[in-house]
Amino acid sequence: MNAGRLWMSEQARSLMEKQDPGGLIRLGRSALGWRLEDLGARIGCSAATVSRLERRGRKADFDLVMSAAKAVEIPKHVLAASLGLTSGPPTRVVPSGPRCAEEDDPMRRRMLLAAAGLAAPASLLVGVSDALASIPDPTGSPVPLDSRLAAARGLFDAGQNSKLLRALPGLLADANHAASRAHEEIALARLSTAYSLASRVLTKVGHYGDSRLAADRAMLYAEWSGSALAAAAAARELSIVLRHQDQPTAAERHILDAAVKVEETGLRTDAQSSAYAQMLCTTSYTAARAGHREQALAMIREAARAARDLPAVAPEGRLLPITPPAVDLYAVGVHWALGDAGAALEAGRNLREGQFATAERKGRMHTDLARAWWQWGKAEQTAAELLSAARVSPGEVCDRPAIRQIVGDLRSRHPRVTGVRELVAAAGMAV
Repeated sequence: MNAGRLWMSEQARSLMEKQDPGGLIRLGRSALGWRLEDLGARIGCSAATVSRLERRGRKADFDLVMSAAKAVEIPKHVLAASLGLTSGPPTRVVPSGPRCAEEDDPMRRRMLLAAAGLAAPASLLVGVSDALASIPDPTGSPVPLDSRLAAARGLFDAGQNSKLLRALPGLLADANHAASRAHEEIALARLSTAYSLASRVLTKVGHYGDSRLAADRAMLYAEWSGSALAAAAAARELSIVLRHQDQPTAAERHILDAAVKVEETGLRTDAQSSAYAQMLCTTSYTAARAGHREQALAMIREAARAARDLPAVAPEGRLLPITPPAVDLYAVGVHWALGDAGAALEAGRNLREGQFATAERKGRMHTDLARAWWQWGKAEQTAAELLSAARVSPGEVCDRPAIRQIVGDLRSRHPRVTGVRELVAAAGMAV
């Protein structure tokens, strides 16, 4: 059977409908006459790993699935359908059998528990999770996707995380169906950007499992779109969520690969230079969290050099809007991650709210400085910075688990410090 007929066969269609990429890999391998060890040799793993990959399918390591699928030449639309993404039969992912309450309830209970204590309602997280598991029907909205994507980014920038989570299922649905119809690079890049945004807000609120799924899809569509900037944005989100999942080596690999690809563009435009500086900042912070001090410091210095000629205010709509003050803010985080509170506060000495265009970044400036003060043992300064963050972007204090933890520690250990009672109230926590 030739390759075209193989991927149009009833067996292939059945595996797509079952969302079984491992089965498709096994089908392709068998058609090529390869043994398990033959495929393993081509993708750098053992025969046993290939066997597990073919059995586990969507639950297997995403990078390994992509490598194996490429090796056995699974067409992109076939792989996408098997991963429950877009185009190819079925257009809308439907569970292969009835969904019983016994299977559904534990999953939803886990989501509810994961969302406990967050400002974002659990129902919104469930809605996004459902949209990632099964592409919803189109909304029929007459508003152009670019306008809706810009509005969604505006919600993130404003710290309106709950509103963004409410808007995401419809945005993802319509972006998926548009890409499925158009099969154009711009539609795929737009879809990748939508998934990157989903990953970004899910990481912000501490919902790392779904954030990883959204980041994986952003990477996939960015690769298919051929857009270096979309790929850089997706790699950044994937690196961040991998870091939160205690996979620093994988996080560093992804972000370094993205930095190299952006650098290969020649950095002929401000948008490319901005993306490159952003990759270096993320690489630096990732290295710092992994304890790689020399690499972290070298990368943040290089980021400062890469950003020095960029405008102080990034143009509206720029995908990776890094600026020289934004690099300084990353330096605060890098030194904090390395355990040097004094250097972190020195790096942020000249930072001011007016240097940042969005409420989210203004709030992030205050929370990063608060973390440095807290690391230094200065409770009053910590509370003051967090109150400032809550004033400009409440979501930075209410929605981020790590920041809520600091607020809780201030409440229990320093209840009489100036500003702590107001901060606890602003965070929506019991005084």
